[in-house]
Amino acid sequence: MSVRLVGWAAVFASVVVLLGGCGGGARGEVSPSRDLASATPAAPERPVAAYGLSLAAADQFVRHYVDLMNYASQTGDSGPLLAASDAGCVGCKQYADIAVRTNASNGGLSGDYRERVSDVSELVRRSNGRLRGSAAVTVGRYTTKDSPAAAPVVSKAARYTEQVVLSPSKGNWVMFEIELEER
Repeated sequence: MSVRLVGWAAVFASVVVLLGGCGGGARGEVSPSRDLASATPAAPERPVAAYGLSLAAADQFVRHYVDLMNYASQTGDSGPLLAASDAGCVGCKQYADIAVRTNASNGGLSGDYRERVSDVSELVRRSNGRLRGSAAVTVGRYTTKDSPAAAPVVSKAARYTEQVVLSPSKGNWVMFEIELEER
């Protein structure tokens, strides 16, 4: 039986070596293989409609900001999220810290964890120039693990409201504060 396993292992290794040469360039050179697990997607870029200080731009910015939250949750890269946040935004930093620690890239998140904005409403401009409003968000069923050895925690699909405050900065909105609700 061990001879069979050794034989199959040799066949498998030969096939892998032969297939490694497939897909070469025009002169038959071998293309470097790409590790798909380590490929990091690009951070979402601010849409054109999210530029400026109009209410319509604020609506699009909130949606974009949630995309940045999803990107951080997927990759553990909170840089783009924090770049779109006011330096004093406590909720932004809390979310960023959680995403760095627990994300899909390091196995801490799985399932339908991406937040989806169904509506941005109640955008009211304050006398200090900031906007206060809310975003109706849905998230699917997902699992979190604080560490590889931790027991998984399953969260049910949910709908909730994020309270947001936007602040003008260099002609565009940034997140001044966001209240993250328990899910």
